[in-house]
Amino acid sequence: MTAPVTAILLAGARPVPDPLALAAGVPVKPLAPVAGRPMIDYPARALLDHAAIAQLVILTQRPDLYAADPATAWLATHPRVRFETGGQGIASSLLALMEGEGLTYPVLLTTADHVLLDGAMLDQFVAEAAGADVAVALVERRTLLARYPQSRRTWLKFRDGWWSGANIFWFGSDKAKRMIALWQEVEQDRKKGWKILAAFGPVALFGALLRLLTLRGGIARVGRKFGLAARLVAMDKAEACIDADKPEDMTLIEAILRSERPEA
Repeated sequence: MTAPVTAILLAGARPVPDPLALAAGVPVKPLAPVAGRPMIDYPARALLDHAAIAQLVILTQRPDLYAADPATAWLATHPRVRFETGGQGIASSLLALMEGEGLTYPVLLTTADHVLLDGAMLDQFVAEAAGADVAVALVERRTLLARYPQSRRTWLKFRDGWWSGANIFWFGSDKAKRMIALWQEVEQDRKKGWKILAAFGPVALFGALLRLLTLRGGIARVGRKFGLAARLVAMDKAEACIDADKPEDMTLIEAILRSERPEA
């Protein structure tokens, strides 16, 4: 049985104003309404409703904004929720949090714009990530396009398919800090897949470019390089990689929330 999981929900702000926040007239993107509720409300409730999650840590530069908003004030008083103040960088904020006290492993990390996160996704991810030092959730392109053919994502191409991130990560032990330190180095280039691969060495970079590596094997190999067990979790649900990043994402997400079979 998996040990009680600490969930971290990233709810920070970008260094520059976010277009979705500006359009909604709210100070930070996680407070932007989706189908009448702040987007952070959806993943927060999904995490707290899941049996594996023991506590929820919300990492943000402005905890006061959530306590002041009537729609999210419940988070500030919930007995299993605590706010931690982060800086501008995700990786540096995580490392600071992990170096402090009161954070127990395993840790599941996701984002406040993961509006469609649900119990089925958490069931699969926790079950398949358990036992790893680091795990990352991804969705293969065929899984997404079979259900939402017009959805546009950032894809990394490997021998075992085209993959897009699902913004769910697993840190099973203190060893995960080794990978987060590398994440810190390439954080500004996280949308540029080849730069991230280059950080793992020429074998990973050219292997991916020549389609010599599977992503599953590549993640495991990188993990071994850092002395830890790393794992890919291929998510079954296409919705796992649809986050609220652009206006068209918001339109699709609201359609999904309204109907089990939206026109995408």
